[in-house]
Formats: sequence, structure tokens, C-alpha cells
Amino acid sequence: MLNVLLIGAGTMGSVHGEAYTKMENAVLTGIVDKNLEKAKVLAEKLKTKAFQTYEEAIEVVEKVDVVSICVPTAFHKPYTKKAADHGIHVICEKPLARNLEDAREMINYCQEKNVKLFVGHVVRFFPEYVQAKNIVKEGKIGNVAVVRTSRGGGFPKASDDWYADYEKSGGLVLDMIIHDFDFLRWCFGEVDRVYAKSIKDGNKKRIDYSLVTLRFKSGVIAHVEGTWAHQGFTTKFEFAGEKGIIDHDSSKSVPVVFEGRNKTTAGGGVAVPESPLKHNPYFTEIQHFINCIETGKDPIVSAEDAYKAMEIALNALKSIETGRAIVIGENQKEEAQIR
Repeated sequence: MLNVLLIGAGTMGSVHGEAYTKMENAVLTGIVDKNLEKAKVLAEKLKTKAFQTYEEAIEVVEKVDVVSICVPTAFHKPYTKKAADHGIHVICEKPLARNLEDAREMINYCQEKNVKLFVGHVVRFFPEYVQAKNIVKEGKIGNVAVVRTSRGGGFPKASDDWYADYEKSGGLVLDMIIHDFDFLRWCFGEVDRVYAKSIKDGNKKRIDYSLVTLRFKSGVIAHVEGTWAHQGFTTKFEFAGEKGIIDHDSSKSVPVVFEGRNKTTAGGGVAVPESPLKHNPYFTEIQHFINCIETGKDPIVSAEDAYKAMEIALNALKSIETGRAIVIGENQKEEAQIR
């Protein structure tokens, strides 16, 4: 049984906290939030203790094996290092950090302190995304040429309106569609080049939109759309291969459709709907991390994967700023005009 201390009583803190209360091999021993009243409300709901500071919690709680970090991105590093100093494993929400230097420091620090660092790239645990990856892996749609993904809803609100401070949050590119960057890299390998466009001053207008084009070393081209300009949160993807298409739209009752290409007509063939299992992906993700701590097994998504997703997102931001395509990898410093 692992004892967990939750850092942050906001939306994601509530999601993490509720997951722990349903686990047989973890117990939620406390919740930390600078807004003590907010922590008390969640703690009462989840039947645990509330604290205003990490230091107070560590002093009072008899044993902590894991901290679950669900606070704004700028606070991920300090809490991670505090936990590592106490020999406590870390489950941290994405993105790992606001810049690659901090992310690398966090990864190295946890390794030096011999504690595990897990990062919440939960899309890898959504059944429809796992299903799509398996269809691709099995070769059912042949070689994939083009991918389109979309994710978003309204402009988010949070404590201190931190999402609107792009110097802290990185906006929808770093905070939201980083999910798609991680998922696509999981499916197709490393990205070679990034080109992106975005609404100017989206944070000031409180309406934002970005379109990012990724060219993978495998040859796949992906168009990743992110929006904080619509009502209701939705996700979509389409994988186009030589033998068929995979289509997903979370707004539809049947979220994943595999459509084979009909070689004898100009039509699209017969659509075969396949419904994924209805599990809470956040619970599945966190339970997986807890099991990895107990068994020593490698996680489905590693801290290095989180670093690579950040690298793609930050280069997309750089492309937006410069108006150029950005080459990733060995030629990281090279900038090339889009062809």
C-alpha cells in the first residue's frame, strides 16, 4: 500500500484525488494547496487531511511514498525536487516544465535521488487512441501518409488566471495539444520538422487557435489543430493510409470508425464502427504509475517521452514566433523556410 500526498486542489487535483480513493493499493494521506479553504473542501469530500504547505504535510503525515503534482506548470520543478529530496516518487501532470532546461533538471534530479518520475500524458490511456494505434501497428490501413488531429473547447479558467499568462503556461500549444504531439510520436516516431501558425495575442483576446504541421522522420505528415475558441470540449483524429482510414470524433456516439478502401469503386468502402471500453483513462493512467512503482516495471509513457513532447511543442511556439519551419534533432539550430 502506497501513501500519496496530493499537491493542488484544482480540477486535476480533484481528478487525481478521486482516482486514489478508488485504488486498493494506494491511500490518499493529504492534500496541499496554498488556498487552504479549497484544500479543506476537497479533503472533506475525499476523507483526508488538508494542508497549506508541503512542509507542513510532510511534518504531520507519518509516511509519504508518492506525491501527485497538480499545480500550474511553473511549480512543477520545485515540488518535484522537494519530493525527491525526501526520497518520494513523483507523478506530475503535463507539461513536465515550461522549458527544456527545467525538464532535464527534473529528470536528472530524480535519477540522482533514485526516485521515479512519471508524467501525466493521459491520451496514451484513452481507449480510442490506443485502439487507433493498434490498428496502425497491425497494418490494417497500410502505410499512413497523412494524419489530422483536433483538440479543444473554450478558453480555460483557473486560479490566478494562469492559463492566460503564456509566459507561464505556454498557451494551448504547450498545455493542451502537447497531448497530440506525444500521441503521434508514440505512433510514428521522431519528428523531423515543425511549422506552426497561431492567432496573435490569443491570451489577451481570450480566444485562441493554433495549427501545427509535423513532418516525421518516417515520412508521415500530421496536421495538429488546437482551439480555445469553441464551446464544449471535443477531440478528433483521422489517419489516412493506403488501405483505409481511421476516424474519431468524441462528439459522436460511436467515437472510432475504421473504413477500408474499396479498390473496385470510387466509393469509400464499408464503415465498421468499433466502440472502445468505457474506462476512466485518468484512473487507468494513475493506477498504472502506482503499479510501476510497486513492481519496478517501465511505464507506458516515460519522463523522456514527456521531454520529447515538450521539445515538439516548444519548437512549434518558436515557429509561430519566427514564421519559419523549425528542424528538430541534430540540426536543432537550423531554421528552414517551409517548402
